[in-house]
Amino acid sequence: MKHEKDNQLLRSLIGDLLKTEKPLWIKVAYELSKPRRKRIEVNLSKIDAFANDDETILVPGKVLGSGNVSKKVTVAAFSFSESAKQLISMAGGKAMTIESLRKTNPEGKGVTIIK
Repeated sequence: MKHEKDNQLLRSLIGDLLKTEKPLWIKVAYELSKPRRKRIEVNLSKIDAFANDDETILVPGKVLGSGNVSKKVTVAAFSFSESAKQLISMAGGKAMTIESLRKTNPEGKGVTIIK
């Protein structure tokens, strides 16, 4: 990738995702490798609008706590605001890292990317 990342964890994640050679993970690595000002930030209101109950949502960036979640969803992202984590948990959902999702679902089956 073009841009050198300051965050060692982010650089490591991008490298691991590219090694999988799966289209979903390569797309996520591409989104994460963008400059910080172009990186994806998604509010909970957008996740609530596009997700269904018991769905796995992947945000290749940060999840912010604006809005509410009324559905029980699993959300994987590079980072979360504290309020977003709390609201997802209160709705019966689960917040997890992209790395955790990749380990539990290496093929990326049934995952919806929201950006």
